[in-house]
Amino acid sequence: MIKGLRISTVWVLDQDRAKEFYTEKLGLEVRTDMSMGEGGMRWLTVGSPDQPDVELTLMVPGPPAMDPESAEMVKKLVAKGALGAGVLTTDDIHGDYKRLKDRGVEFLQEPQERPYGTEALFRDDSGNWFSFTQPREGDLDLDKDWAC
Repeated sequence: MIKGLRISTVWVLDQDRAKEFYTEKLGLEVRTDMSMGEGGMRWLTVGSPDQPDVELTLMVPGPPAMDPESAEMVKKLVAKGALGAGVLTTDDIHGDYKRLKDRGVEFLQEPQERPYGTEALFRDDSGNWFSFTQPREGDLDLDKDWAC
């Protein structure tokens, strides 16, 4: 039986640059940074200090996960900013929005009220966009017209 999500992949264009972005700008910690055999794939994972059981693996598209043609297509989509990588949560959206912005994180959207909480949107150094959300307490707010 499935017990939960442990690792999710974020496709990045440069692992060294991504490592710097995710740790120095977002404040995540490196969990693993190793090569799989001589000249093999680099396994780089990061995660929130407050959530030790979930990791993001920062992978450059390519073998062994995909063929060269597919890797080039994914790289183009990442660079174009067409891929959303997930939702990161906070308990202080306005304070963390300011802190991340001061560190140079590129936001696509300032914090805005949504049925599920207060959400900002940002891009990582490769082009992936993330929802950055302070979840709403209680149920979804379905009383308003939430047109985007």
